Amino acid sequence: MSHDDFKVEPIRGLPEALPADEHILWQGSPDPRRLAREALNLRWVAGYFALLTVWRIGASTADFPLGVSVMHGLPFVVAGAIACAILYGIAYVQARATVYTLTNKRVAMRIGAALTMTLNLPYTWIGTAKLDLKPSGHGTLAFELIGDSRVSYLMTWPHVRPWHMSRTQPALRCIPDAENVARIFAEAAETRISQPVVSRGTSHDGKAVAAE
Repeated sequence: MSHDDFKVEPIRGLPEALPADEHILWQGSPDPRRLAREALNLRWVAGYFALLTVWRIGASTADFPLGVSVMHGLPFVVAGAIACAILYGIAYVQARATVYTLTNKRVAMRIGAALTMTLNLPYTWIGTAKLDLKPSGHGTLAFELIGDSRVSYLMTWPHVRPWHMSRTQPALRCIPDAENVARIFAEAAETRISQPVVSRGTSHDGKAVAAE
């Protein structure tokens, strides 16, 4: 019997229904293979175990025939395969649990496999956005927050720009068609920020006035 952990969501990736004046422009999730490579360093781990295997076989050939030496390197191959499988599994679960959403007002990030949370970033909180685009078209779009807006690096990892810990930058990690997503974000953010904000104020004579 199938089970949907997120069936309580009124809209996929969002904890509540959108207001009447807000609508979704784009939704997506990280690519698991890219996430495993870039966030979990899958290639580095595989390379490390490959070097250990070569070293063990080379060291054994001094005292044993080649066939026996290869068998001595086999445990490192098995250990490397298990480690890589675990890392890919983590990346797959993270990607499956993640939904990135761009609306006309904000960036919403439903993240976390064991402990799910939704991070809402109004466009007025975002100072700049930086795109790390790969030749495949995948990329990471990171947001530099302004003012007193803060997010936890540990709570939001791996959905952050790597190594920016003092001033955490939430990021849409390893998304397909990243250049087009960045364009959608730029247009939506520019439109939203350029809209005047109307608030109620009070004049010197005590009468209420509207001020932009």
